[in-house]
Amino acid sequence: MTAHAWPPGRTRAARTRPGGRPPRRSRVAWWYTAPTLLVVALVTIFPIGFSVVMSFSRVELSSSGFSFTDWSTDNYAAVLQSPVWREALVFTVLYTLVSVAVELVLGVLVALVLERLTAARGWLMALLLIPWAMITVISAQLWSYIFNSAYGAASWLLGLFTDEPPVILGTPASAFSAILVADVWKTTPFVAIIVLAGLVTIDRSVYEAAEMDGSGPWSTFWRITLPLLRTTLAIAVLFRVLQAFGIFDLPFVLTSGGPGTSTQPLALLGWRVMFQNLNMGAGAAVAASTALIVFLACLLCLRAFRAQVGEEEVR
Repeated sequence: MTAHAWPPGRTRAARTRPGGRPPRRSRVAWWYTAPTLLVVALVTIFPIGFSVVMSFSRVELSSSGFSFTDWSTDNYAAVLQSPVWREALVFTVLYTLVSVAVELVLGVLVALVLERLTAARGWLMALLLIPWAMITVISAQLWSYIFNSAYGAASWLLGLFTDEPPVILGTPASAFSAILVADVWKTTPFVAIIVLAGLVTIDRSVYEAAEMDGSGPWSTFWRITLPLLRTTLAIAVLFRVLQAFGIFDLPFVLTSGGPGTSTQPLALLGWRVMFQNLNMGAGAAVAASTALIVFLACLLCLRAFRAQVGEEEVR
């Protein structure tokens, strides 16, 4: 055996990584991605870590800046005992559940309609994406004009069926509904596009076989289409939960968290505590607790998504 011969039982593939890349190519890939990873760390990981450190300390503001003192969990204790935080948590969770459920149902219906179109599908998709592409602050301002009690179109329309024009943004229930309508109008197209991407990947022979077996449209949807869309729906739900739980701009523009604090989400509460009350430690504790809740929700969604993928592989 020469000096360059391979030992018995070993091949050149044994020196490669499990993904199939040799060590040198892997190092080159890391070098190319290092700048991007550094930027991500600076704009995401560092602020998160800084906020966590701030949440465990008492922040003293001065003309020369701020300093950290008295390391403890007092900020978290104050936040968890605050009724305002609990009210904001209830609103955020309820809003997330209702908005994601409504958008998921409407998104599936819109995707089913688009999937059956041919020539006009591209134009309709472009029109549907206009609300999603619009900046949320601008769309929220437009909806504030619509819901205005003095000259709003929605108030005028509802006033045709009542004695007086209703103050839509003046009661907790109607203000919640107004925020929900504005959010559904904006983000339903996003869900519809994701669901449509899943629909076009389904093999048409499956539907042909179901039709030959005598399956009707309703039965085909529940027994074939919906099960095959579980992975796509899980992705849509994951994205929408992340976005809905961190809602800030719609309540900020439409209701300012009112009436009272009935429509104040956790993100708006953290902003007010930190930048209006100048209580940096408590505001950071609100932000950190919100991030922890979102992280746990993502873990649950990913676990459910992984379980669905495993069931499909078994089948």
